[in-house]
Amino acid sequence: MERRTPPRTKEGWYILHDFRTVDWDAWRDAPDHVRERALEEGKEFLADCEHVADAEEGDSATFAMLGHETDLLFMHIRPTMADVEQLGRQFDQTAFAEFTERADSYVSVAEVSDYVTDAYFEEDEEVESTGLSRYLEQKLYPQIPDAEYVNFYPMEKRRDPEYNWYDLPFEDRSEHMSSHGDIGRSYGGKVSQITAGSIGFDDSEWSVSLFADDPANIKNLLAEMRFDPSTSKYAEFGRFYVGRRFEPHDLDAYMAGETVPAEDDASGHPHGEAHSGSEGGHPHGGDAGSPPGSDEDDVRDELEEIGVYAGQPHGEDVYAVVLYSEADADELFEEVDGLRTNFDHYDTHVKTAVYESESGDEDAESAVVSLWETESAADTAAGFLADLPEVVRQAGDDEDDSWGTMGMFYTVEPEHREDFVGTFGDVAGILADMDGHRKTDLLANREDENDMFIASRWDSREDAMQFFRSDEFSETVDYGRDILADRPRHVFLA
Repeated sequence: MERRTPPRTKEGWYILHDFRTVDWDAWRDAPDHVRERALEEGKEFLADCEHVADAEEGDSATFAMLGHETDLLFMHIRPTMADVEQLGRQFDQTAFAEFTERADSYVSVAEVSDYVTDAYFEEDEEVESTGLSRYLEQKLYPQIPDAEYVNFYPMEKRRDPEYNWYDLPFEDRSEHMSSHGDIGRSYGGKVSQITAGSIGFDDSEWSVSLFADDPANIKNLLAEMRFDPSTSKYAEFGRFYVGRRFEPHDLDAYMAGETVPAEDDASGHPHGEAHSGSEGGHPHGGDAGSPPGSDEDDVRDELEEIGVYAGQPHGEDVYAVVLYSEADADELFEEVDGLRTNFDHYDTHVKTAVYESESGDEDAESAVVSLWETESAADTAAGFLADLPEVVRQAGDDEDDSWGTMGMFYTVEPEHREDFVGTFGDVAGILADMDGHRKTDLLANREDENDMFIASRWDSREDAMQFFRSDEFSETVDYGRDILADRPRHVFLA
């Protein structure tokens, strides 16, 4: 009898989903001082969990659950199984735990398998030097995405006589997993996930946690996956749970039947924008795609009057991440190309490219520009891009006493490229004599020399606008209409 080849797996951090019901009758009957003590101890415990006070690394979150099965979900991610086991006992020591009872729980471990890529398991140096390694390690060591809603369910593969997943050859299973993953990737920027293995740890074989700001996106994703053969023929599901995240300090409001998160709560959870799920969140932040203020609206209006596209009121028609690196351009491009291969799996990815300075200065910084259709996807990309070698700054991260642009983007007609570069040299000479000007550089896409952008920095927004209003800039724009393949685009961050 032929024995099928199991996938190789690598395990990461352990995950506990701890579902609790509240004894509301006991809560209502309890004296005020008892409830106050319970709330204080409950809030302190949950806040310590989210600050990961008990371990060197990990993450935690609290959710208000919908439906009759359970009231609360405490989700914990820690480096070891002992860590999550201890958290369960620590909660039971609090006064708040006396008003709860465990309704359900699930134990699993984050993992990657060679269904994703076999090169990762071969200690391939080329893989280690690309973004693939970082992508897979984020799946092994996940952070809980900063999204409003969670959906949790256990699942396993079917073992029926007609459709037995474990009787399929490895190649067929891998093809099914790839097709299944394509659907998930099409929801990049809308739904994030943490998938973990649980064979031998709990009743099913995997746990799936989905995160989204719009719960309808979770429903639509799961509905679409139901029609994929890997699901329709080979998947079995357990109970589905859905909940809404709230901060530990809102436990009072939750127990009082008030709105959570509190409507005036703008603090965010302790990790803030340092979170990155397996598909979402970002560890290094940046303001790409954030809604601009009135100053930027004014700039857009003024640039529009002279024919420069300056985006739409709530971010550009795409969301941009721009950073600069002092690394060798060839090495930087190799790293970016590895990341881009993974980015291309997502429908929301527009372009990621390396731009090199036209100055000829060997010490000039290169720029990495990544464009996305959604803000959350750009934020996720920012986390990966910020790990590139020798990053010196990210657009928007410059000193507070200056004002900068992310770039004036140009697509030049090939026959006029030299003319354009020469014109930039003339404009650069004018800029050097202008009050408030600090630095301006012309950079070209390494893979398309006609795709260029100009990045500049000024003492203040008004100094930059003085140039944008100048006759020299207007003449340059007029000249550009004859040599550019498209009108220039201005994308900026204050």
